[in-house]
Amino acid sequence: MTIAIFSSSEFRLHVARAKKAAGIGPVFITDHGKPTHVLLSIEEYRRLTKPRRNIADALAMPGVEDCECSS
Repeated sequence: MTIAIFSSSEFRLHVARAKKAAGIGPVFITDHGKPTHVLLSIEEYRRLTKPRRNIADALAMPGVEDCECSS
């Protein structure tokens, strides 16, 4: 994964380049040399915010009682 870094000024001047870079990896936007924001592709954002299933949710699914489990 490639990470790009843009200062706020660079980001303002080169929004299209930052958007293109976000398709490859995260784009960090800095103010006075410190990261303040991250630009991500929508696919990466959805991957990061996708609800995670846990074992309790899986066991509560309808029809799970018909499944055979072995250890």
